[in-house]
Amino acid sequence: MKAEDLKEMLENVRSGELSVDEAFTELKKLPFEDIGFAKVDHHRNIRNGYPEVIFCLGKTTGQIVDITKKLMLNNSNIMATRASREVYEAISKVADNAIYYKEARIVVINKLDIKRNEKVIAVLTAGTADIPVAEEAAVTAETMGNRVDRIFDVGVAGLHRLLAHADRIGEANVIIVVAGMEGALASVVGGLVDKPVIAVPTSVGYGASFKGLSALLTMLNSCASGIGVVNIDNGFGAGYLAAMINSL
Repeated sequence: MKAEDLKEMLENVRSGELSVDEAFTELKKLPFEDIGFAKVDHHRNIRNGYPEVIFCLGKTTGQIVDITKKLMLNNSNIMATRASREVYEAISKVADNAIYYKEARIVVINKLDIKRNEKVIAVLTAGTADIPVAEEAAVTAETMGNRVDRIFDVGVAGLHRLLAHADRIGEANVIIVVAGMEGALASVVGGLVDKPVIAVPTSVGYGASFKGLSALLTMLNSCASGIGVVNIDNGFGAGYLAAMINSL
């Protein structure tokens, strides 16, 4: 709740338009609202600068819609990650401005325009198969008000493809590197730039990649400095972190 909203509530109590009990009920919802199966965090925007994001996997469509409706009362630019087409269609019935990014599997509800950050976040992938995770990162960063430069399929198997985009990569303020297989691309990029690199291992690869564990360990063991690593396939986490760095 914004300061002006609280002031208006107090004035309504004084004028008799709102009872003390009704005001108390509203105030109880400020930190979070308990709706039984979830405790919707209404203060996250105040604490962290961005509203609570809905992680859809493991939730029923009905639960996702109910959480969405609660968040819509107090927040703008709501995101639902790992969302299916079915989830989007259900959300669009309660939010006519919902947008579905199929490849990223993200639903975005843009109630208000937000100030755009002119500093660029570059999102690189080692291969085409890494694009879904990269798109999750890119859409997250864009929704949080950032410019994103997508540079896909520039893995180490053809290093000339990466070097051909050296100028674009160097102009970015933060670089997200998404790679499966052995995950070597993050180390190469980290050795070329003077900007923070966020490495995202993906579960793309043959059996010995252990569903992304090989790429994760490679990135954690990188000899290049300035690389941070998020969890396997966590494009959202990378995009969110990049947006936070970009806003400093």
